Formats: sequence, structure tokens, C-alpha cells
Amino acid sequence: MKITPCGSLPSRRAPDKWFTGTVWQEPIIEAEAPARIRALVVSFEPGARTAWHTHPLGQTLYVVTGFGKVQSWGGPVLDIRAGDTVFFEPGEKHWHGAAPANSMTHIAMQEALDGVSVDWLEHVTDEQYSAA
Repeated sequence: MKITPCGSLPSRRAPDKWFTGTVWQEPIIEAEAPARIRALVVSFEPGARTAWHTHPLGQTLYVVTGFGKVQSWGGPVLDIRAGDTVFFEPGEKHWHGAAPANSMTHIAMQEALDGVSVDWLEHVTDEQYSAA
């Protein structure tokens, strides 16, 4: 058994290379092999969002608070709210973030395949973000 005390892992600001706007990440778990689970709490300020990306084994989001947006490549921008669960299939190109005037926090859960849990792609343009 391993207990990680609250506050023992530092919050980190998500890098501008993969995010637009202010986003904070709070690690939950990055399991050692042979386990593959990785999870973190991600808090987006209004208008903040990820870049386009994929996950080799898929990703599940559980929205904890707020109002946000998600989109899969070629699909419409959809609304997400506290209590919603979103699943992205393995390899599904997508982005997620806060709504323009609201913050949003979700728990992101994904598994690593050969040590890789995410493949980052290009930034979401303002036009793509506001397509709703």
C-alpha cells in the first residue's frame, strides 16, 4: 500500500506547447509497470484548452466542476458539464477545455502503451474553438 499525502505532489502549470490559456495540473497517479494507469486533475480557466491530441489506449474524462467544450476531429464542438463522463477511443483526435466564460475542472484518466499515454498535435485555432 502507498498513501500519497495531499499536497505532497506540487501543482504544475500546463505547458504552452500543448495548451492555450492557463491550465493547472494536479497529479493523481502515474503507476509503475506493469500497471499503465495515469490520472490527473486538470483545471482550465475560461477559454483555456488543450491542443489536438490522441491517446494510444483512449482517454476518459470525468467533469468535476464547471462548464466546458470537447471536440473530436471532424465533429461538432460539444458542451460538457459537472457530472459528465467523456470517453475518447484509442487514436481518436480530440481536444477539451473550458467554455469561453466559464472555468472547468476534470479528472483525466488514460493508460500508457510502451510508456506513451498521449501524442500531442497542433494547437486548436480560435476559429475551431468558437465553432459552436
